[in-house]
This record gives sequence, C-alpha cells and structure tokens, in this order.
Amino acid sequence: MFVSLNWLKNYVDIDQLSPEDLAERITKSGIEVEGLEHFASPANNVVVGYVESCEKHPNADKLNLCQVNVGDETLQIICGAPNIATGQKVAVAKPGAVLPGNFKIKKAKLRGVESNGMICSLQELGVEEKFVPKEFASGIFVFPEDAEIGADVNELLNLDDIIMELGLTPNRSDALSMLGVAYEVAAILDVPIRLPHTNYHTDEGKAANHVSVKVEATEQNPYYGAFLIKDVKLGPSPLWMRNYLMAAGIRPINNVVDITNYVLIEYGQPLHAFDFDKFGSDEVVVRMANEGEKIVTLDDQERTLSKEHLVITNGNEAVALAGVMGGADSEVSEQTTTVLLEAAYFDGQTIRKASKDFDLRSEASNRFEKGVDPNRVRKAGERTCQLLQEYAGATVLDGIVEFDQLDYSEKTVTIWTSIINDRLGTNISSDEIADILRKLNFNFDQDGETFTVYAPTRRQDIVIFEDMLEEVARIYGYDNLPFTLPSGGAQAGGLSKQQELKRHVKRFLEGTGLSETVTYSLTSKERATEFVSPEVAEEMVASIALAMPMSEEHSTLRLSILPEMLSSVAYNLARKQANVAYYELGSIFISKEEKVTEQPRENLRLAGALTGEWLTHPWQQEKKAVDFFVVKGILEALFTSLNLEVTFTQAKVDGMHPGRTAQLFINDRAIGFAGQVHPRFQKDYDLKETFVFDIDFDYILEVHENEPSFAKIPRYPSVTRDIALVVDEAVQAGAVQATIAQAGGELIKDIQVFDVYQGEHLAEGRKSIAFSLFYQDPERTLTDDEVEASYQAILEAVANEHQAELRG
Repeated sequence: MFVSLNWLKNYVDIDQLSPEDLAERITKSGIEVEGLEHFASPANNVVVGYVESCEKHPNADKLNLCQVNVGDETLQIICGAPNIATGQKVAVAKPGAVLPGNFKIKKAKLRGVESNGMICSLQELGVEEKFVPKEFASGIFVFPEDAEIGADVNELLNLDDIIMELGLTPNRSDALSMLGVAYEVAAILDVPIRLPHTNYHTDEGKAANHVSVKVEATEQNPYYGAFLIKDVKLGPSPLWMRNYLMAAGIRPINNVVDITNYVLIEYGQPLHAFDFDKFGSDEVVVRMANEGEKIVTLDDQERTLSKEHLVITNGNEAVALAGVMGGADSEVSEQTTTVLLEAAYFDGQTIRKASKDFDLRSEASNRFEKGVDPNRVRKAGERTCQLLQEYAGATVLDGIVEFDQLDYSEKTVTIWTSIINDRLGTNISSDEIADILRKLNFNFDQDGETFTVYAPTRRQDIVIFEDMLEEVARIYGYDNLPFTLPSGGAQAGGLSKQQELKRHVKRFLEGTGLSETVTYSLTSKERATEFVSPEVAEEMVASIALAMPMSEEHSTLRLSILPEMLSSVAYNLARKQANVAYYELGSIFISKEEKVTEQPRENLRLAGALTGEWLTHPWQQEKKAVDFFVVKGILEALFTSLNLEVTFTQAKVDGMHPGRTAQLFINDRAIGFAGQVHPRFQKDYDLKETFVFDIDFDYILEVHENEPSFAKIPRYPSVTRDIALVVDEAVQAGAVQATIAQAGGELIKDIQVFDVYQGEHLAEGRKSIAFSLFYQDPERTLTDDEVEASYQAILEAVANEHQAELRG
C-alpha cells in the first residue's frame, strides 16, 4: 500500500511529526513501513506561466518561439513540444532553476534566438513516465484554466509529496485504504479523524424506474447496489485528484475512471462504472457463469469462463467478471453520458479463484480477496456520486437499486484488565484501556475491569480475545512493555549439547569453504525416493504424500535432502556459478506404514553437494577439481574434530556412481554415504561432475561425547618409516591400513596412504600401495629395535591377511 502523506493530511493532522518519526511510530505499532520516498524532487524557481503567443521559430521548423507571462515578467522561451499552443498555462523553469538530475536552467540561444527558461513536461519535473496522463506523455504538461499565473508548481503538482510504503500482513486489509490508514494514524497520535462527506443532490427521477437488480448467486454476492447517473461530461479529473492517484501508483485517465479509482483508494471499496447505453438491457443479473461461457474483458482478451466464476450480466450475456475486470462492450468512453455505477460486496474466495485462473491481479481483486468493510460499500457508491456530480456535471437519479443480504453486525469481544496485565506483564489500568479503545474508535461497554468491545466492521481481523490483547499492547506501546530476566532456576542460560554440536559442525563446514542452504522439506513424488541412504531405505516403507499439495513439485515429504539441494546446485550452475559447495542440516521424514496414520519420524541429516574447482591458484597455474577424495577428506576431518572414528566401505547406492561411492560406518553401524552422483542423474539434473554426502546426524548426537580433552605436545622425537606393499588389485587400501594399525601396536600414531601404482614392473592384476608410518612414544625416545620389530610384525600380518609382498 502506497500512502501519500499529502493525501493523508486531508483526514488527520500529521504535521506534528516528521515523515521519518511518523514512519517509526507506525512501524512500532505493528504495521511495517518498508520505505519513505519522495514523489518527485521539488524544484525551485518553477512557476505557472501563461503562453501569450506561440509562433514558429524563424530558423527551425520543429521549434516554437513563445512569449510566456510568469506573473512578475514575460519571458521569451523556445519550446519544441508538439502540444504547445497559445492560451495554455504551463510549468516554466525560470533561469536559475535546477531540475531533477541536477539540470540547471540558464539563458541560452537556440538557432540564433534567445531563450530565457524552459517549458517543462511532467517527466522533466521528476514524475515517472508510467504515471503521466497519456495526453501529456509526449509533450509538456498543461494546467487547468483556474491555475494562478506565477504560482509555485511544487504544491500544484504535488511534487513535495512523500510516499510511505506499508508492508501489510493479510489480516490488516483495513489499511488497504486511505481512511483505514487514517484511523490507524489517528489512534497512534491520538488526534481526531476527518471523514469525507458524501452528500449529493438527486434528480426527481427514480433509478428503480430505469434499472433492476437480481442476484442469483447470493452467497458469492450478498450485496449489490446500482446507482444511475446521467448527463455525465467526460473530461480530465481535477488536478488535485490526478496528483493523488499518481502518488498512489495509478495513472489518471478521465474524470469518471479517476473518481472510481480515487474512491477505491480512499474507502478501500472497489467500484465499477458501466456505460448504461451500451449495457444492453435495464436489468442487472449477478450469477455464476455457464461452463464455457465467453467474455471479452477491458484488456481486449477473450476469456472462457467456468461454473466457478461470478459474472455480472445484462440478463443475457456477461458484461463483467465480478470483482476482477469489466467487459469491453460496456466500457466507459468519450461518448458516455449515462453511467450505471456498481457498488457491491463479493466473496473473497470466489474473486481469488477468478483472479488466479486468468492471471488478473488488480487493486480491486486484491481488496475483495482480503475482505472489504460491509459498512463502506454503499458509502463508497455515494461518495462516487458526490464527486461525479461535482467534477463531471452529472445528475444522480434518486434512490439506490440494491439487493441486500449482507451482514453488518459488529464482532463482540470481551476483555478483562487483569487478564491483559497477566498476559503482558503490565500494570495497565482500566482507565488506560478505556482510553486506548477511544483512540481506536471502538465502541465498548465497561463494567469495572470487564470491557465488552464492539469491533467495527472495518476491522474484520478482530474476532477473539487475543486480537484485542494485541490492539491494547500495540497502542499502549511495545516499548513500554516491561522486561525481566527468566526466573525459576539457578543455572545460567546456555546452549544444549545438541546446539553446541550443530554450531560446531556448521562452523567447521563453513571453514572448509561450504555454504549453508535451506531447501524445501517437500519435493516431487518422483524425486522423493532418489538418493535415499541405504539405512533409511531399510527402515522406510513408502514416501509420504500430502493430502492437499500446493503444487506437484512440492507434494511429498523428502526422504533425502539431496534432490532439492542438487536442484539448487543446478540453478546456480545455470547462472554461471561454476564452483558450488553446499551443506544443509535438516530433517527427513520416515514412515513405516504404507498408509500413514501416525506422524512420521523425523531424522536429522547432514548433507552436502560439491562441484567445480576446489582450489584455484592462478599465479601458480594450479587447479584442483572436486573429486571423491575432497569429500572424503572433509568428512574425515569433521569426524576427527568430533573424536569419532569413521570407516569408509565401497558400496552401491541408488543414484550414485557404482565405483566412486562409499558407505560410512561408526561402531559398525551404517550412518550414511558419500560419493559421486551417477552420470545419468547428473544429466537429469543438468549437472557437471558432482559429489555429495548424506549422514545420520541424530546418531552422531547420540554417540558424541562432549568431554573436553587434550594431548600434551610430545617432548620426544618421532620416527617415520615408509612401506610399499604389492597386493591383488581387488584389495582395498583401507583394509590393509586397518591391518597395519592392528599389527603395529601402540607405537604407531598415524598411517597415511601416499601412493598407489599399477603398471610396468608389476604383474597384471597386482598393484602397489605405499604407506607412511608415523611412530612416537610421548614418554620416551624410541629405539631402532622397537621400530624394526613393529615393522616386521606389520610385514608378517599383511602377508597373512592380504598376501601382500614388500615391493622391491
């Protein structure tokens, strides 16, 4: 909602505060002000001028030589606008003026003739082109005849206005109108509100003699009011109204359309004007559309309707899609003299259905969807009649032809001072609560500390006690609510073990270069069963589908974080982000039932996806692409930081590359997998080589010991021995490493594989694996004999277990 502060001043006095202070007060009371913006840049030395003469430039065909009276003098100005003419009142930037964009106006010569100023268009004065009336879009702006010569244009054109953008939650539909915002500001500032008058004179003729209203869809349209207005003279709307509409983001068109739009923003009540001569009958019938019925809307698009769409008809054919858009056949035009004005209350869900089906979002549909004030429907129509009479010379026929089954009752909510104070922790008195209700313009009955509040129909969000509690709290002031430290325990606040561990893991992964993602817990039915970890696949029976999904893409609870994460990777790759490294800590949802009758079990998982280059050193001309061992190294370092021993075993996992995937185990329990995405899935997701991991974080929380520990820095030297073993190519390096660790004894502190070789000088089907063995005793210096004894024990063990031979 865009709120013009100059427009708002018509209803409440806000001059006591600066725009910034007012925005802060509104935000603190519960409606967020998302921004303050000047409608245009106020210009100095720009006034209204009267074009006394306009002749062709002697040396240029497309320029005009004008004599312009600016009040205190007459200026000779050269103008190239196509719509300049004698007798116009125009905006003149005198020499010395500075226009938006720091454009300075000086005396100049154009084709040998002196020019003392500039005749301006609205665009040159800082107004956005999309808001400029069409007749002035390609030329200068022309003021109405009653504009005072020499007057400052800033006030006349509303250039000094400030626009406040409100970020409204769906429940505050009341603030989708200037009067709704005025009620809010009046309550915050405790100032009176000035409501517009709706008085107008009527003709002796009765509207009911010329038109009738019949509503067949009473649930979807409980109120329909028709006003009949004749002798309408189409033309431009008054300047002040055009200014306010442009400030609200609406382009002025003509007085009839502008007045309905003005009342829409003022009251929050959509209206529609039909050309009664084109309407086709003297009967208005509101009904649900026939299946396949067609209508051409104001945008000249033919729409095919269904039985779920509400239409306004002339008894035979649809002339408007109710609450969304009118029909082209009955559109108001320059030939219009008689207007049938519609003021109606339409069901929000019905309007939303039509708006969504035809992708027609409008100011009107937006308000009907969120709910309009029943007590403003007729008043908005009366206000429109009053303005049409004043600014379009119209004659309003007596009476309103209406169908009325609308509920005008106010919601009744009972509140108690003691309960409000108990909930808020305050000591607000009953008198203060009564004063707050007065500021809100709420009627109420008081019996001691009991208040029976009658919520006005404009505030349809107030239904229960908690709604009124919020009203009292926000007008009292959230800043005035007391704050206390938690009581009831002697222990100071802190993080739980699970919270500490989660933060440690996140810091670690971010330190290695991964970025956190938060993806949807819902995915498509097809993707729900992709990349499911083997231990999860053994436990679950079927994926869990939502009963009422919003879309097929998000219809099923996930069994793995990876499908949605890979979609995010693909999204970034498509936008030239070649190097991507993500992790996510989130839940999957497991059910052991074919037909789910109980809540699924949530399992916390840690997942990641990496693709592209892992290291890039341009100066050294060195690059390192992500591969399996990058992922394995990250996970090994992570588990080392958690003091957990993890083993990797080659495995086959659905969706993963069969030769580049490992299953992870802790204490002989499967906890997840890591590896490369299968080339087929990489193609399906439009990925390059991508490596992923998926780990059962719930089990890590279970087995992790949060005991601080440290090891003293050894005082004694270490010994390093290398050993190269020739084994069958099917033997895994991890298995040999485990044998070495067991046979080597306590003196071996670390074992690293640093080379694997197959080829020349080795028999076919054999490979050489080279290990670096790190020996150390923290209490003494090792002897050569001790190291040699361990070395020989290792050679014997690997020979027996793996038929390994020492490479010569």
